Amino acid sequence: MTLSPLKPPPRPRPAALLDLSPDWLTWVADNRLWNCSPDSMRDSMVAAGLDPALSQAALDQIEHDPVFLAARRHQQMLRKLECVVANQQQLWENDAGYDVIEKRRGVSRDEFVERYVRGCRPVVLTDVAEDWPAMRRWSPADLRERFGHMEVDVQVGRDKDARFEQNKEQLRRRMKVAEFVDLVVNGGATNDHYLTANDEMLRRPEFLPLLQDIGSMPPICDPALLPNAASMWFGPGGTRTPLHHDTLMLFHTQILGRKRWRFVSPMQTPLLYNRMAVYSPIDLDAPDYARYPLLRQARVLEITLEPGDTLFLPLGWWHQVASLELSMSFSYTNIAADIPNDFDYQNPTIGNW
Repeated sequence: MTLSPLKPPPRPRPAALLDLSPDWLTWVADNRLWNCSPDSMRDSMVAAGLDPALSQAALDQIEHDPVFLAARRHQQMLRKLECVVANQQQLWENDAGYDVIEKRRGVSRDEFVERYVRGCRPVVLTDVAEDWPAMRRWSPADLRERFGHMEVDVQVGRDKDARFEQNKEQLRRRMKVAEFVDLVVNGGATNDHYLTANDEMLRRPEFLPLLQDIGSMPPICDPALLPNAASMWFGPGGTRTPLHHDTLMLFHTQILGRKRWRFVSPMQTPLLYNRMAVYSPIDLDAPDYARYPLLRQARVLEITLEPGDTLFLPLGWWHQVASLELSMSFSYTNIAADIPNDFDYQNPTIGNW
């Protein structure tokens, strides 16, 4: 049997590329994949102290590097996917009512599933909480009176950490409910302390009376699943939740105070620089278009939830939330078993890129 001759090994990378540090080599590849011009990149490299000839040679050579060429192929497939979702977004935006988040009453189950679950549209239901004892009872004073002696885990020190949500475990602090109520009531508007869903206090039997203050559910919810699918949010005006998306669908009922929600469609994920888990580094309240120029293309929707409003957050919608005053709210994910609400996301772990 005659063996085919082996292919020769690929040529080693040219010296110019090998002379770059790994960080600089990554920088060059990243910026070319972002389609930055070689001239501007060379100027940046020289300004940072690199040799001009080495910089130019590295920029010339990387265009023929086999590893970089493989990255270009994957880039083409990514760009196709970005086009697919951008085209779908264009069709969504063709709806004259796209910018308006509806407020509805009396929505049937069939319509809700078709228009909002499968249609992936946020909506506010104004009639869900009308019979809730919580709407008449819940207040800082009531929380203190009934549960003041119990302990909860809250986030404290958020103002000192720009990534307070990503680092929430490090900011966790256990305290008596009464102590936290006093902190909220007397501390004024701030983002520094917040009782969030991360505490999972409603999974504990001693807080069961709070669930007994919940009445009717939205048409696609199963009340029997509520004890393992509910969360409470309580904090002063000024608390913020940074731009992120959840990995399932949920409802959020405003009990006390008002919250402003801002949304971006999941189809516009490529515009939000999602480099770590489910978070975007963008602040929709103070957009930095110089650093994040693609954000200019994003369509931002907004609504303010009033007490008694129930928001449906469909799958994948990016949202940023701000409490306009002292706020209590209740979120829940007890969607009936015949509607899927368990989804997988391959989240990035790039970090500060």
